Amino acid sequence: MSKIRAAIKGIEVFLPEYRLTNQELGTLVDTSDEWIMQRIGIRERRILKGEGLATSDMMSQAALKLFEKTNTSPDEIELVVAATNTPDMLFPATACIVCDKTGIKNAWGFDLLAACSSFIYALETVTKFVESGKYKKVLLLAGDKMSSIIDYTDRNTCPLFGDAATALLIEPTTEDTGVVDKIFRVDGAGRAHLYMKAGGSQYPATHETVDNRWHYAHQDGQTVFKFAVSRMADAAVELMQRHNITPEELAYLVPHQANLRIIDAVGRRMGLNIEKVMVNIEKYGNTTSATIPLCLYDWENKLKKGDKLILAAFGGGFTWGAIYVKWAY
Repeated sequence: MSKIRAAIKGIEVFLPEYRLTNQELGTLVDTSDEWIMQRIGIRERRILKGEGLATSDMMSQAALKLFEKTNTSPDEIELVVAATNTPDMLFPATACIVCDKTGIKNAWGFDLLAACSSFIYALETVTKFVESGKYKKVLLLAGDKMSSIIDYTDRNTCPLFGDAATALLIEPTTEDTGVVDKIFRVDGAGRAHLYMKAGGSQYPATHETVDNRWHYAHQDGQTVFKFAVSRMADAAVELMQRHNITPEELAYLVPHQANLRIIDAVGRRMGLNIEKVMVNIEKYGNTTSATIPLCLYDWENKLKKGDKLILAAFGGGFTWGAIYVKWAY
C-alpha cells in the first residue's frame, strides 16, 4: 500500500481593505517611510476595521472563498484547526466560531498557538491526522488580527504587523507530493524577549495591567533578529541536507515575513538566489500566522506540481522550524 501524505489542495485568503501606510504611521509615532523600508522592508499593512470584527470573521471569509474555489461543501470538512495568536476569545476556540459562521456541522476542531510558527506547527499537526488514514478533508486556517494587540505609540512594534487570514484545504495523497518532513524546535528562554505580558492566567486583565500597557506585544528586536536568522537557517539547511536538495533543485524558500533583512540572510545561508525566495512583506507586513500561506497564495500560479518547497518560521517562545513540502497541484 502506498504511503499516505497530506497535501495542500487549495488555498484562499482574506485581506482587510484598509491599508495603513508608512506615511500614516509617521503621524502616529516618530518614524518615516525611509526608516521602515531600510530596516524592515514594509511599505503598508492591512488593518481590520469595524466594531466587533475579529480573527474569526477574516478566517470565515477565507474559508467560504476556499469552499467555492475547490468545490467543497462545508458538510465534507472533518477537522478544523485554526492557527492564531489572536483568538476571538480564550474560549470557545476560534475554530468553533468559524464552524458556526461557515456552516460546518460534521467536524471537530481546535486552535493552535505558537506565535509566528503557528502555521507550520499546525500544518504538521493536521498532517498526522491525514496520514492516519481517517481524515479526507481538513480545513487549516491561519490568521491574526494583530492590530488588536499592537501599541500604536510604540515605534518598535507598530510598523511591523498587519491583519490577514488564510484557509487551506488539506487532503490525503498517495502521489509523491505533500508534506515530506519537518524540523521543529523550542527554546523557552526566549519567552523573555517576545511576549504579551497580560491577558492570561498569570496577569488577568485589571486596571493596573491596562494602565501599564501589558496587553500589547513587546519584543527585544535585536535579540529576536539574531535568533531568527540563525535558527530558521539552521532548520532549513538541515532539511536540505537530510533530503539531498541542492539550491538548484529547490523551487522556493517560503519564509515567515517578519523582516526583509532576516529573509535575505536566511536565503543567503541556504545558497539561494533572491528569485527563489518568496517575499511579499512590503505589501502586508508581518501577519504572524498568515505570512507563509499568504506567500503560497501570491505565488500559486507560479507553482508546479512536484515543486520542492521549504517553509521556515520563527516566533515568540522561542519557537521555530522548517517543513519540506512538495507542491500537489
